[in-house]
Amino acid sequence: MAPGKKGILERLNADEVVIGDGGFVFALEKRGYVKAGPWTPEATVEYPEAVRQLHREFLRAGANVMQTFTFYASDDKLENRGNVVSTGAQINEAACDLAREVANEGDALVAGGVSQTPSYLSCKSEKDVKAIFKKQLDVFIKKDVDFLIAEYFEHVEEAVWAVEVLKATGKPVAASLCIGPEGDMHGVSPAECAVKLVKAGAEIVGVNCHFDPMTCVEAVKMMKEGVEKAGLKAHYMVQPLAFHTPDCNCQGFIDLPEFPFGLEPRIMTRWDMHKYAREAYNAGIRFIGGCCGFEAYHIRAVAEELAVERGIVPAATEKHGSWGAGLEMHTKPWVRARARRDYWESLKPASGRPFCPSMSSPDSWGVTRGHSDLMQQKEATSKDQLKQLFGRTKSN
Repeated sequence: MAPGKKGILERLNADEVVIGDGGFVFALEKRGYVKAGPWTPEATVEYPEAVRQLHREFLRAGANVMQTFTFYASDDKLENRGNVVSTGAQINEAACDLAREVANEGDALVAGGVSQTPSYLSCKSEKDVKAIFKKQLDVFIKKDVDFLIAEYFEHVEEAVWAVEVLKATGKPVAASLCIGPEGDMHGVSPAECAVKLVKAGAEIVGVNCHFDPMTCVEAVKMMKEGVEKAGLKAHYMVQPLAFHTPDCNCQGFIDLPEFPFGLEPRIMTRWDMHKYAREAYNAGIRFIGGCCGFEAYHIRAVAEELAVERGIVPAATEKHGSWGAGLEMHTKPWVRARARRDYWESLKPASGRPFCPSMSSPDSWGVTRGHSDLMQQKEATSKDQLKQLFGRTKSN
């Protein structure tokens, strides 16, 4: 950490608002640098400038945590999905260097992240799964990241294993589950999940991905209540989707028929993000960021909503009038009339899609760890295997 920079716990202990960055895999997939399906981050080696630029956009928008682009960068995931370009160590080292380079351009911290593993879904042992985390962690220690995040875990058991490995480094540890108010994939409630994570050593707990902001905030509220009821202490974080997901079941947006290539009609506006930031802050959450679908303008909206509490405005506000104030310069008078907060706060955007349903029916296959459908294989799904899957979909 650069001299003079306060650490993550120092900031949170002072009740400062820490703003995370946004989504990388979705943003870079849309830009042509990440392959949907594997969602692995070899772009850090193959296209470092694309990753660097996205970090810079989030920094300019107000984020002061640069999370390493190491999502699904464990060796078992990379090998399982046929990555032959780079090793996990190469990808993780490049990710750390890129995040640090951009963090040093502002008052930002670098967070090294690990996520759930194919090995856990395939019922490998605790020892085997922890060894995977340890191998990835060695790079983070070598590169001296400022703190660690165990994020995107559907099962609290695996998240606890990750926290125990991360905690052994002596660095601050955050743990973030991809769950909603219904709890993890085995029905463990958000409150119980949070207690388990705090007892394992996490100083920061929360949720990320899978659900929209308000759903995620609700889940973190439940976590907070559980931790306080247990007589424990923690800080809280939330990094949700930038999509509306009121129709999701317990596994979130992955079950929506629009996932992953038809989600754009669900994207949230910057004004939705103002509401999200305020709701999260009022709930006592001080680490507020985003995950899949979050672009820089979404993070800018979060930073602008909490500018008073933070005492700063993001650099990107230079080109953005508060609540549409820049529209005062528009050539059309009816557009100039929209340069006010009450207009945007009360707007109910149209989709522009005649007869488009307001919600979807999620695919609810009800499978989780240990089910044969989730046993991971290195080979691409065969035509015969696909045929069986096609026969079970609702669209068949």
